[in-house]
Formats: sequence, structure tokens, C-alpha cells
Amino acid sequence: MNLPVLNNPPETDQGGLTPLLADGLTGAVGDHGWVRLSRHERMLYATDASMYQVEPLAVVVVKDARGIERTVAWCAANGVAVLPRGGGTSLAGQCTGRAVILDTSSAMRRFGAVEEGPGGPSAWAEAGCVIDEANAELSRRNARLFFPPDPATVAQACVGGCIGNNASGSRSIKYGRMVDSVLAVDAVLSSGARVVFEPSAGRRDNVALKLAEGVADIVRNYRGLIRERYPRTLRRNAGYALDMVLTQLDAGVEPADLDLTKLLCGSEGTLAVTVAARLKLLPVPKAKGLLLASFATVDAAIDAVPPLLTTGVSAVELVDDVVIEAALHNIECREFVKAFPPVGGSAPAAVLYIEYHEASNFDLVQRLAAATGVLPSGTPTRTVIDAAGMNDAWKLRKSGEPLLHGLPGDRKPLTFVEDNAVPPENLGRFVRELRRIVEREGTRAAFWAHASVGVLHVRPLLDPHSEADLERLQRIAVEAADLAKACGGVMSGEHGDGRARGPLLERFYGPELMRAFGEVKRLFDPRGILNPGNIIAPGPVASIVERTRIEPARGAAQPAAPKPTVPQVATFYDYGDHHGFAGAVERCNGAGVCRKQSGGTMCPSYRGTADERHSTRGRGNALRLAITGQLTGEAPAWDDAGTIQTLSLCLSCKACKAECPSNVDVARLKAEYTAQRYRQRGSVPLAAWMTGHIRKLNALGSAAPGFANWMARSGAGRWVAQRVMGIDRRRPLPEFSTSLYKQWRGGERSDHPRVALFGDCFTVYNEAHIGLAAKRVLERLGYSVILPRHGCCGRSMISVGMLPEAIATIDGTVERLRPLVDDPSVRAVLFIEPSCLSAVKDDWLQLKCRSPRALRERLAAKAMLVEQFIEAEWTRHPSPPAPVDADRLERAALHAHCHQKALWGAASSGSVLKRLLGDRLTTLQTGCCGMAGSFGYDKDKFDLSMAIANLPAHQGGVMKAIKEAEREGPVQLCATGTSCRHQIADASGGTRTALHPVELIDRLLQLTPEA
Repeated sequence: MNLPVLNNPPETDQGGLTPLLADGLTGAVGDHGWVRLSRHERMLYATDASMYQVEPLAVVVVKDARGIERTVAWCAANGVAVLPRGGGTSLAGQCTGRAVILDTSSAMRRFGAVEEGPGGPSAWAEAGCVIDEANAELSRRNARLFFPPDPATVAQACVGGCIGNNASGSRSIKYGRMVDSVLAVDAVLSSGARVVFEPSAGRRDNVALKLAEGVADIVRNYRGLIRERYPRTLRRNAGYALDMVLTQLDAGVEPADLDLTKLLCGSEGTLAVTVAARLKLLPVPKAKGLLLASFATVDAAIDAVPPLLTTGVSAVELVDDVVIEAALHNIECREFVKAFPPVGGSAPAAVLYIEYHEASNFDLVQRLAAATGVLPSGTPTRTVIDAAGMNDAWKLRKSGEPLLHGLPGDRKPLTFVEDNAVPPENLGRFVRELRRIVEREGTRAAFWAHASVGVLHVRPLLDPHSEADLERLQRIAVEAADLAKACGGVMSGEHGDGRARGPLLERFYGPELMRAFGEVKRLFDPRGILNPGNIIAPGPVASIVERTRIEPARGAAQPAAPKPTVPQVATFYDYGDHHGFAGAVERCNGAGVCRKQSGGTMCPSYRGTADERHSTRGRGNALRLAITGQLTGEAPAWDDAGTIQTLSLCLSCKACKAECPSNVDVARLKAEYTAQRYRQRGSVPLAAWMTGHIRKLNALGSAAPGFANWMARSGAGRWVAQRVMGIDRRRPLPEFSTSLYKQWRGGERSDHPRVALFGDCFTVYNEAHIGLAAKRVLERLGYSVILPRHGCCGRSMISVGMLPEAIATIDGTVERLRPLVDDPSVRAVLFIEPSCLSAVKDDWLQLKCRSPRALRERLAAKAMLVEQFIEAEWTRHPSPPAPVDADRLERAALHAHCHQKALWGAASSGSVLKRLLGDRLTTLQTGCCGMAGSFGYDKDKFDLSMAIANLPAHQGGVMKAIKEAEREGPVQLCATGTSCRHQIADASGGTRTALHPVELIDRLLQLTPEA
């Protein structure tokens, strides 16, 4: 198909965009969106979840439908390419292109009211509405309805993107694909025309009628080839869905009545731009159950699938030993592996997830029994019917793809043959023959699958830096596509064609059907501006390995300078767990799990802004581009202003370290980048220096707390705090107390076992009463409590990037604690502040300290929260205290610190409170409070800090969660972090006060007999 040449700036134009884009596009969009023109902002959209990277021309974050109309109309008038994009989670590269990116995911997220119609209940959703958010909203409305498509990226995938990709997911055998759940699509054509596509749209809209008649003519002309060459699999997403139009015509549907939503689903934004869609809703199943079945080999698991399909499954999913191995390296997912039943006492090589959605518990029991009956005799199984257990199990399955990026070695699980779909009865053959192809190329692959519908996700491990491996990649891609066809399937089952599989379309369909695709494209998009290069004219097979993140200039029309490799810099952190600094820099694979809006803690600033720049993925991209020299030409660019701005809203909450399946640790990388910048500059800014040395400042204030507190509240004190440290005037400063060292009373008792209390900066100098409460509780347990003068943990220095100073401080503190570490009579070193404990158990072991690593490891092994130690003692105690009588204390609610939730979970504090309070304790399902140490004090971040605190409860907002807990009556609030307690007080205007858990334990023990 001959398409016009688009008015795109040359590849080598590194200085920005043409005045045409800079002025004309901005003027056209007006108040209906934000136009992002800086290279830093554009490059955040240069990648998706695939292996590709293409610099966009500009990014328009649209606010509403008018923003889409005006952007597309301007681009059409000026011959500029347009690429609609939602969550950017596509795996085949269809969300990358030399085009104006239309981002609907930030502001166009509305979900409409439920309406009843002839086809049942439905609701309109804007293109940027996330599938999980839509279902969460239905649940909040108590609608007892849900939207069924559930791709693995359901927590971040948008409606518009799911239509473009014809998303489906694990349960498509029961609920079908996106095409089966979309009743209407409100779209903008490249002409600027607005059309609502739905059945019989041609009878209401002349534009829709002209398109329907044109499509009908094309399909009739090629009907023989469509019947001959289209796959018969349930899951297929290669080329345009001409077969679904032919099915309607064969059934006697007139062109005016054609439902062209069937054609738009899976068209990858090449035919129209989705504004909104009417979604078909179904009743929520009354009973759900999951059977986990373990196998000694992948082949054995696949052979067990066909009989299961006769039992009415809603899903049969496969994970193999490579995925399981990767899960064991992930903080969050390693716990879920324990749910898999062992095979002969060993970990399984493959696991099937066998799920049922039923109308009653009786039906569920019958189905689970049927599944057990058709499995091979002796197959180890485990039944999970509780919602939390099923959710945990599915987290691992949905994390399969990004989990693999944590595997060691230079060879990575590349995305290019991960979407084959074959009839389930041929799945075993396909796996065995594809394994032979991969092994012949001298590597291995991870296999996981929607086994119920024959969709196999395969990730061969290849080195994207190796020319030989790139040649292997092309050979595997071609042979895998041919094998899928030979098995009666297709190479694109659900992830689409994009850059990875588009070059194989003609090999599958033949030149005649490719001409048919071109005719459809010309009918809808005569100027060829919508996502050019996808489906239509995708390029030769060699283009599969062009425009990658590793070598973005390869295959460019006008090649730019080669991308520099990551230099061997003298880092402050050790990156052995990420297979070197280069591995850490390239670790983000773009899956976008950090863009989820509920569950867990990641990513607070993204939840507060809905801005790609302030997602973990955005920061990961910015760091990779800066350190590899792609933004400035300097490698590494440690002082790049755009990267500094992108990192500025990272709260260093450590949630990504645990919740990102690829374990992208942005807190560590941010600290490294900042420290390298300071080293290059030769100085640390005054505000950062003062924050880093907060222990010294607190000690100074604690020397005369009355005067210091008066000064901090005075106008002069507020002015100095803002001018010197950048603290927002609206933020009250923490009050000082008389030092805990001065208030500590009572000597050591030689006849008692001993524990040491780590005196953190705030417990010692600002909240000594908490330290005293810990002392009383521990002494009640029969311990002699030591308060050593050990110095600082370095947390404040780490958080502002003062890593050389942090290392020196840590080494000094380790040396002073050595006697306690080596003394067997000291049972534990106990911490009140979770962020200080995380420094000891996490950062101290990763920083390149001079103190012996073995000593730091022994200290970390001995270190724990006070609450953890108390719970452990009572677990061993012959008669731990019973819960307090219900009429003697109100209910309590616990908010846990981010570092604590990321590294040990909220139960590290909640278990002991649960022991004392029973059901009167509520552990709040909150994310980050928004304070994050010094973050919330910064005058440039105060508003965002408060926005995070006041997020809706389902997004983890602490203040809304507290209000929900208070609906049933008074609640005593507990928060483990000093910053969390101050945020709760500040965000409530001082009307709410949170205790540290050990304070509440101290109070409760006064109501119980001696333990």
C-alpha cells in the first residue's frame, strides 16, 4: 500500500521539534490537554513493555474528547503521524513510534453509570479508564457486576489500549476477549470525524455507513482467502479481524447493520482513536475456587490440559520452573511459591492454575472434584477458595513476564515469540518442537500459558547486546511463526503484531490478504497518519531487531550516533544482586506495574499525579537514558536537569523494590545518581547537607527543648527553616524533647537477659516518651534494656544522596555496635523507627562500606522492630497475655511505614497488637502516607504530600482509610513511622494523634495481669 510521506522531523534532529509542532500543535490543543515537547518528557514515551525504543515527535496528554479531536485534526491537516496510547504496556512495540503520542491515561479515566439495555447491563468508560479501576468502581457501587477481560496488566491496562490490542486474559475460555465485551466504540477518525461504532451504526450515521459498505465490499472480494487462511483458534489477534466481519455477512447482516467494533478491536490504533467505549457487564460469580496442580515436567502439565477443558473451567494457566525460579528472587512473589504443592518433596517444574467461577458453592465443589478426577493419578494439588489466597496466587501468575527480568546473566527473556496461539490439543506438540528450536540455538526459554485456549507465552533467553543472539532471535521468530501455523494456530494470540510480529504477517496470510488489510487501512485512514508501520507496511523480518532499547539507532532512517554502553563507574552501592550496575540501569522492562492505582504502596507520586513522568517506570527510563548518554550525549550524565526533575518526586518508599516484579530499586538508583552528581560537582547543597545531618540538628534542639520549640514555632524560625532548608511554612516542625539519654533511668541487671535499643534520631531527641515506653514493656518481659550511644544509621544521608558521608557514618556506628553484636548475652538490637531498621537490614548490606560485611550481616540478623521481638517472645512464652476486655479500650487502627510494608509487611507490627486486641484491631490497607521523611517538608512537595495522604481509600490514602475506620466509632490510631505520625496530625489539622505501637502495647499491658 502506498501511503503519503508524513511531515516528520528527521531522526537526527536532537535539538527539539520543528516550529510547526511546537507552535501549531500547542495552539490546536489549547485547554483540552497538555503538550509535552521537551526531549526528556518525550523520551518517557519512547518505550512500552517491549524491547523497542523510538523517540516520539511530541506527547499530548489529552483532557477530554475535544482534545483528541483537535489533536487528530491538526495532525491530519499537517500530515503528522498520531499514535494513541493508554497504559503503554504493549509487548510487541505498537505503542512506540515516530509520531505524536496521544496519552489518554492521565485525565480521561471516567467510568459512567450502569445502564440496562436489551443486551443486559453496560456502562460507558473513557479510553484511559483502567480495567481494575472500572471493576473497583462497580464494587464500590455494590453493583454486583464486573467487566470480564483480565489481561495480566489489568491493574494498569486502559480501556482504549485493550480495544487496540483486543485484550483477553486468563479467563477468556469462559468470558471471551475484549471484542466480546465491547458493545460500542466512540472514536475519532483521521479525518477528525467523530463516530460511534455499534451494531446498525450505519443507519444513524452516514460516515459509519460509508465505512461499513466499504468494509463489506473488501471482505466479499477476499472471502475465499479469509475462510482459507484465518486461524480457527479462539484466541487470534494477527492483522485485521476480517473473519469477524465475514461471519456477520454470512449470517445475512446488511452493511448498514454491521458491527465494526469487531474490526476496531485488535487494530492497534491504526484505524481510529478510541475516545470511550460501552462495556458489557456480567454478574459477579457467587462462588470461586482455584485448584493448584504441580507436575514434574512442563510436558506432563500440558498433557493434563485437554481433559480439564471438559470440566467447565474458567481458566487453566501454566507456569514453568523458570518463572518459579524468578519468583523466588522477588520479595513479594517468593512467598506465593510456598502455595505450590511439592512434587516428591521437591519444588515443581510446572504448575497449573485450574479455576472455576460458579453460581453456587455446591456447583464449585462439584467442579473442583471433577478437575481432581481427570488429573493424572497422584498429582499433588492444593485447593484455594479464600479470596486473599486466590489473589496471592494470581499475583505470581500475572507477574510472570516482568519476573523473568530478574534472572541472572547477560541473556534476558526477550519479547518476540511470547504470543503464539494454537488449538489446545496441539499445545504439547508446539511446546516440544519449539523447545527443540530454542535448544538448537544454544539457549533456553521460559514457558507459561493460557493453556485453556492454547496461548503460549515463550521467552527465549538471549543477549540483546550480542549480534549472534540477534541473528538467533530472527531465526527463532520465523520458525516459531511457521510452527504455530503448522499446528493450526497463529503467532499473535492476544498481544498483537506491532514491531515484533508485523514483519511476519505476510508470511502467514500471504500478499493478497495483506492487500486487503491495506484497503481497509486506506478506507479508514486515507492519509496513513494513525500509528503507521503497524499491521500495514511493517518492514522486513530484519526490522524485528531494529529500534531496540539497546540499540535505538539501528534501522533508523537517518542513523544517529550509536548508543554508548553503561560505563564502569565507581559506584557507592554494590549491584551484585542486579548483576552489575548496567543490569540495574536496564532492569525496568516497561510492564508498568508501578502504574496500578490500588493495592500495595507503589507508586505514591504516580497515584498522586497520574503522570507517567512520576511513575517508577518513568524514573527507570529517565535514569537509563541519562546514564547511557542518550539525553545529552554524555555518558554518564550525572547532572542532567531533566533527570533530576524526574527523580525529584520519588519518595524513596522502597515499594518498587518489593512490588515491582523485576525488582527495580529506584530508591537505590536515585541515591546513587544524586551521590554521583554531588561527587562530580564537588559539593552538597546546604539544604541537603542539613537534612542529612538531622541527628546533629535534633541533638542541638534537644539540649534546650523549650527554647528550640518556641523558636521553631516563631515567625523568624519558620522563615529560617524555609529559606535555609526549603521547609514549607505550612508544615509544623517536629517538637524536641529532653534527650532519651538524659531520661534513661535504671542500670543494667546482670541476672536478666539483655536487649539493646537502637536510639534513632527522632526517638532520642524528639519522642523520648516512645523510647521509655519500649523500655517499660521490655523490662516487663524480663529484659535488661541497654541504650548504647552508637551514632546514626545514616538513613537521612542516604535519602538525600550523601553516600560517602553515609558510608563513613555507618562504619563508625557498626564499630560501636560490634561489642553488642558479638555478645551472645544480647539477644537482639531493637528498633523503634522502621526506616532505620531498613537502613541496617537493606542499605547497610548494599553500600560499599569499609566495615566487614560479615559483621554487618550479623548485626542485620540480630536487628528487628521492638514489636517483632515482643511478638516472638510471647509466641515462646508459656502464658502470653490474653486480649484486653472489650469494654476497657476502644478499637485501634494500624498504619504501617512504607519501608516496613515493602520489606517485612505490616504484620511485623500488627501481629502483637492483634494478640492483645483481637478483632478490635484494623490494619489499614494504606499506601504511603505522603510524608516520607523529609519529602513532605519540602516547600515544592508539600501539596503533593497532602494529595497522597488524601487519596481515596481504595488508592491507599491514609486519611480516607482512617475516616472509614472511624465510621464504626472511636479508633485509637497507631503508626509505626515518625513521619507517618506527623503526617496524620498535619493532614487532620491536629485533630488526630497516632501512637507508636509500643506506646499502645505499654498502655494495654497496664490493663492486663503481669505476664
